[in-house]
Amino acid sequence: MKPLDKAVLLEIYRKMVAVRVFEETAADLFLKGQLPGFLHSYIGEEAVAAGVCAHLTPQDMITSTHRGHGHAVAKGARLDMMMAELFAKKTGYCHGKGGSMHIADLELGILGANGIVGAGVPIATGAGLAQKMRGSDRVTVAFFGDGGSNTGAFHEGVNMAAVWNLPVVFVCENNQYAESTPRGVHQKVKDIAQRAAAYDIPGVVADGMDVFDVYQKAGEAIHRARTGGGPTLVEAKTYRFLGHYVGDPQTYRTKEEVEQWRQRDPIVLFRKRAMEEGTVAAAELDAIDAAIAREMEAAVQFARESPEPEEEAALQDIFTE
Repeated sequence: MKPLDKAVLLEIYRKMVAVRVFEETAADLFLKGQLPGFLHSYIGEEAVAAGVCAHLTPQDMITSTHRGHGHAVAKGARLDMMMAELFAKKTGYCHGKGGSMHIADLELGILGANGIVGAGVPIATGAGLAQKMRGSDRVTVAFFGDGGSNTGAFHEGVNMAAVWNLPVVFVCENNQYAESTPRGVHQKVKDIAQRAAAYDIPGVVADGMDVFDVYQKAGEAIHRARTGGGPTLVEAKTYRFLGHYVGDPQTYRTKEEVEQWRQRDPIVLFRKRAMEEGTVAAAELDAIDAAIAREMEAAVQFARESPEPEEEAALQDIFTE
């Protein structure tokens, strides 16, 4: 793999740090009882969203999951509008109606996070079909988990994309657990990428803790889709550092296992490799850390000071003309 351009490296790092800081802030606010609803943290999986979305244009599209903050940030979502959505405020991406699990912005190509396991796969297939019919070179990426790869929606969506040779990349974020069920209990296959063979499309395994590996393999798949080569199933083996949801007692896994995975923190690994290769300096990365901290502080203030939705807003955005 040839060295990445410095500007690309810094942007990837900025996206990973933005996701991490957003998630840490949101979890802290949630545990303090300041955010309504439910929260599923993306901490630990930042390399997947950042590595994939680094190849996407604003016109490309993604479908997301209940653990979707990282995908939205990596695609270009504003931290202040995202935080306002978590606070259920009028200035949020969905005007306070979507909350954590349903953030969407069509202008950014974010077709929506989804609380239904695997449901984003056929949505991505539909978006890919629309782009092919229009003769566009836009690509759609479907993010989903290892549990989602067991659903009928996954198999139907991938099959249709393969049959019609659609510009869709299916990214399975295999974080080792479907809620609290270990992957080895609910699947016999060693690699989820093996399932691509059933549809005669490429299946690729990426190290989801290594953003360089994700970037390379996702880039090849996205280029293939964009140039008429059809879909690819990319399995990124990763790990969520927190539980299935914020506050999860995590009785289904050991502290030792979590600590072992934390030793491969994707942000730490990035800093180590980038500095060892002499591509970027520590001071440059530290400056990004500081900038994101300031942006996050401003985002929380923006969310706190934003107005609540009016009662009549409950009946708005239900039907389209």
